[in-house]
Amino acid sequence: MNYLLDTHILLWSLIDPERVPGPMRRLIEDAGNRVWFSAASIWEIAIKHSLAKAEFAVEPATIWKAARETGFEELAVTAEHAVGVDALPWLHKDPFDRVLVAQARAAGMKLLSVDREVNAYFSRGRRRPGA
Repeated sequence: MNYLLDTHILLWSLIDPERVPGPMRRLIEDAGNRVWFSAASIWEIAIKHSLAKAEFAVEPATIWKAARETGFEELAVTAEHAVGVDALPWLHKDPFDRVLVAQARAAGMKLLSVDREVNAYFSRGRRRPGA
């Protein structure tokens, strides 16, 4: 199975794995699964690190390197993903989370997140009117 990590799950996995909920941690650690991180997450970390946000104290280059060394695969942001954001209902206003949802949907991946608003995109019946 393919899993895309939300930014906070990526950070927790690399910096503080005990914060990742047990069932999610087991999916990430299962060698039979492919675990992905998005270039959008590195971008988010870079922006928030440059703004000196406390929860983003680690440099983005360090996270990028650690993610690759851990065996996580990198997912680029494509125009298809950008267009996919347009089809999303406004359950969440964070642009980084919205692109992660669009990426997961486009690639048929499960997005691992503890954010209820993000997870609502994958609940049945959550579509933009007319889509």
